[in-house]
Amino acid sequence: MDETAAPAGTRAGWTPPVGTNQRIRNRSIWAVAFFAASIPPTIVSLGMTSAAPDSTNVAVLFAIGFWALGVLMALWAAFPTVRYWEGLPSQTRWLGALPLLTLSVFLSGALITATLP
Repeated sequence: MDETAAPAGTRAGWTPPVGTNQRIRNRSIWAVAFFAASIPPTIVSLGMTSAAPDSTNVAVLFAIGFWALGVLMALWAAFPTVRYWEGLPSQTRWLGALPLLTLSVFLSGALITATLP
């Protein structure tokens, strides 16, 4: 057996395009930043709904907007991560996949909570 042959499913001597690691890192960091930025407007909107239920709640729009931007950035980081998975270092793999994994765990928890009696 040839010891220099690549493992099954990988390409020998192949690396992702230049700058892919940096793009994945930047997008993942932006995803986390937008998810974190959606928390204060959510807290404010909860306070506004209990104080005056008939008033316009602009904080909800900001919370949803920041959260949606976070989802967009998480997807934008996850696609190249999955595409170039075998050529990326393990740190970049985790960094590219974690925002979307965290989001899916959160949504799964929300769905389970909503279905409980």
